[in-house]
Amino acid sequence: MPDPQPQAEKVLAEKVPAKKVLAVIPARGGSKGVPAKNLAPVGGIPLVARAVRACRGARLVTDVVVSTDDPAIAEAARAAGAEVVARPAELSGDTATSEAAVRHALDTYEGVDVVLLVQATSPFITSEEIDGVAAAVAENGADSALTVAPSHGFIWREGEETHGVNHDKAFRPRRQDRPQDYLETGAAYAMDVTGFRAAGHRFFGRTDLVRTDPARVLEIDDPHDLARARALAPHFDTAALPTLADIDAVVLDFDGTQTDDRVLIDSEGRELVAVHRGDGLGVAALRDRTPLHLLILSTEQNPVVAARARKLRIPVLHGIDRKDVALKQWCDEQSISPERVLYVGNDVNDLPCFALAGWPVAVADAHDVVRGAARAVTTTPGGEGAIREIAAWLLGPTLNTPHASHTPQNLTTLTTLNAPTQ
Repeated sequence: MPDPQPQAEKVLAEKVPAKKVLAVIPARGGSKGVPAKNLAPVGGIPLVARAVRACRGARLVTDVVVSTDDPAIAEAARAAGAEVVARPAELSGDTATSEAAVRHALDTYEGVDVVLLVQATSPFITSEEIDGVAAAVAENGADSALTVAPSHGFIWREGEETHGVNHDKAFRPRRQDRPQDYLETGAAYAMDVTGFRAAGHRFFGRTDLVRTDPARVLEIDDPHDLARARALAPHFDTAALPTLADIDAVVLDFDGTQTDDRVLIDSEGRELVAVHRGDGLGVAALRDRTPLHLLILSTEQNPVVAARARKLRIPVLHGIDRKDVALKQWCDEQSISPERVLYVGNDVNDLPCFALAGWPVAVADAHDVVRGAARAVTTTPGGEGAIREIAAWLLGPTLNTPHASHTPQNLTTLTTLNAPTQ
């Protein structure tokens, strides 16, 4: 006799089908405050791609679509794993509403029960918060939902008489004696599709609030917001370090990355730079213990770069004017996708390679703009063991086990034109 329990579960599943939840990310190309805003990298990842990844990580989201009029945004969205809906010109101007973009995207899908509006300009939205608004409508009976953050500020408004909006200016109660206010974060909204089509806007019926961490609330509307987001990304994205499963190659800049960016010149005009033995250990471990492709890529024509590469026994391309072009050509020759490359740099001439590589990494003392564009940042400065730190990300504790090719750690040596060293 068959077990009745699995049959009962099957009947229940047929009676309560999972709801189809469509996440729509509006991302037009005509931003005025920050040109090409939706492609601006934060933590090394374009804003639109950050939003796509957060949606794809949400438990309840079944489909992710980016609504855009811009081919470059469409390409970045597809690379991150989203479908793309081409937004017509009449819905792409400065006065076009997000609701209009959502309605247009909905028309391309059938059977959607719940639609989400997720803003790419909120870089620190999490998959859990997206699931929160989705669950409010799909599972908990709300008609609409939005992300909010607790707010305790006294809000004022100027007019014929300046007055308090959420308080009487003649009476200032303690925070614990005031009703809790919530700030709309602008990050994520959820709507029952039938109700949304009838109402024509995102708030209708029973609206639930999904509380979020106030520290992560940031909307990018101007260059100052973007700078703040880039400064905060290393703190909020600390869990996102690469593993061996994420990459096929490690490409290293030289000056300022493997050195401290200083050059010593002797009385005969010969240049000397300092390198770190710990970095040599890290490169040797990656070379000998992994299948990764390794490369030094530098604009410097100085033979010291080639000398260092010979000592490390890895390929080098130096004296390169367009490092991104050289990197792309090298990837093609090695049959490596640039998205599977970890590129380590420190200054603005590395930014084109950062835009190409899937894992742009900045050393701790890199230029502010470079650290802001990086997907990960070392805690160690260039020339002081930053490459060894990256090797530790990839190899974990095994980096510290004895190996024949390992050399003593924590020593600094000089590389000259005529005397390559470890």
